[in-house]
Amino acid sequence: MSFTPGQTILRRHVRAGTVTVVQPMRVVSDDDAGLLLWKPAGSEYANLVDADGKTQHELPIDRMRRPRLVHQAWRRHDILVLMLPEASHSVWWFFAESGFVGWYVNLETPYVRHVGGVDTTDLLLDVVIDPQRNWWWKDEDELAARVGHPLYPDADAADAARREGEHLIRLAEAGAHPFDGTHVDFRPDPSWLNPDLPAEWSEFPSVW
Repeated sequence: MSFTPGQTILRRHVRAGTVTVVQPMRVVSDDDAGLLLWKPAGSEYANLVDADGKTQHELPIDRMRRPRLVHQAWRRHDILVLMLPEASHSVWWFFAESGFVGWYVNLETPYVRHVGGVDTTDLLLDVVIDPQRNWWWKDEDELAARVGHPLYPDADAADAARREGEHLIRLAEAGAHPFDGTHVDFRPDPSWLNPDLPAEWSEFPSVW
């Protein structure tokens, strides 16, 4: 199943059968180089929030009180996201009004396609890389706090996520693809409307 350039699909984070994030994104390309997706700041997404306003970053999802997906605006940066088949990560390019401002490596399970988009499970640990290819880990404390919880990575999965991140760090330090200047001058098709949540987005549980 291939997606069409310009098509809006849903990139979803799923954990133990619960959808925790829904990101409507515009397909830039879907080919041997990977699935490349675009999302501008100000467009819609949905995030799992509980009755007290806490997110999954603050509490394990099984401790959230009456959690539900809430519409929110994607803030701060436009993002270009590259997802490779069978890869345990996605690479994000961040853009501000001034242009490219850095990369982000989201460590996650290999994605699964469905009729509405793609699903993956976030592995919590991330890597932030600036335009000069300086890097730092993000959310190490969140991963450490969740290791051993039955809905989250165990110690072996956490170690594997770190090794995956270390591999991407080595690529960045070497200036190797995808950290070689690829896509840093990307501009979206000016005819594209914001990839917002479709009216029928809540019906997608039928394809989870």
